[in-house]
Amino acid sequence: MSTHKFHDKDISNDCFLVTGGAGFIGSHITEYLLKNGAKKVRVLDNMVNGFEKNLSILSAYPAFEFLQGDIRDYETCVKACEGIDYISHQAALGSVPRSIKEPVYFNEVNVGGFVNMLKAAVDCKVKTFVYASSSSVYGDEPTLPKVEHRIGNCLSPYAATKKTNELYAQVFADVYGLKLMGFRYFNIFGPRQDPDGPYAAVIPLFVKGIMKETPVYINGDGEQTRDFTFVDNAVQINVKGMLTNNEEAFNKVYNVAVGEYYSVNHLYNACANQLNSTFKPTHREPRAGDIRNSLADISLANQHLAYQPVKKFDEGLIETIEFFKQLYS
Repeated sequence: MSTHKFHDKDISNDCFLVTGGAGFIGSHITEYLLKNGAKKVRVLDNMVNGFEKNLSILSAYPAFEFLQGDIRDYETCVKACEGIDYISHQAALGSVPRSIKEPVYFNEVNVGGFVNMLKAAVDCKVKTFVYASSSSVYGDEPTLPKVEHRIGNCLSPYAATKKTNELYAQVFADVYGLKLMGFRYFNIFGPRQDPDGPYAAVIPLFVKGIMKETPVYINGDGEQTRDFTFVDNAVQINVKGMLTNNEEAFNKVYNVAVGEYYSVNHLYNACANQLNSTFKPTHREPRAGDIRNSLADISLANQHLAYQPVKKFDEGLIETIEFFKQLYS
């Protein structure tokens, strides 16, 4: 749970909606808003990627409201948006490999659901709508660091859905006057990330495998690099994006990262060292649709939203591993 404060505006009269708020990133955003005195924070989640244990943390706050429902249903989206000032849209299906297996499902949720939410936000006169995009939008564009205006061809259906979100956001800003901004997340990690599904994220998988000494797989040679970004940084950009008074900030997409990169091998060794383990990983074939190297330029977010990473890789990893140690011990 972030101990930093990312806003100085009084939010005691403001009502927020966080879609996907029972999930990993969404629950951290929701908890921040509740802890900092929002009038109401409503979560819309269908509990496909959400967790009851996250809801139980949030329901300790009197200003919390939960609506179980699916963004694929327009009426549900309208119900969720009624009386709301600000929306943080985190509800989506993640995972590149899963999108390759299930492209139709990904399109229904990530594109159809997104458009439903945009239209509901317009109909309910929401002030600001911020949403999760992805670094996968950069596709095969090889230049490092990644800058927002230079993107390549998508390498997966997942990337295509996120690129489509950005296109729709631009249209809704231009046609309906909705104030929007998108956040291209770079490998967000932290407590509450799901370690168990078939498409679980790399850090929880590594920690669980090392602790239990069950096989840990690294795709390819492990020298692919990522700009690993602690979840507090995602919370920061969502809060600053919703509450900004800077008109220049709207109708743009921003990289959300640290601006540093580490190889997957380095990540594995850092996890093993912190767990005092000599357990070795197993290398396997590279994964289809994966970007080789990922590093963000974060100057645009800094310029328009005063975004500055509060926790970098090492500090974030320590906190994350402590969380999973308690989970598995």
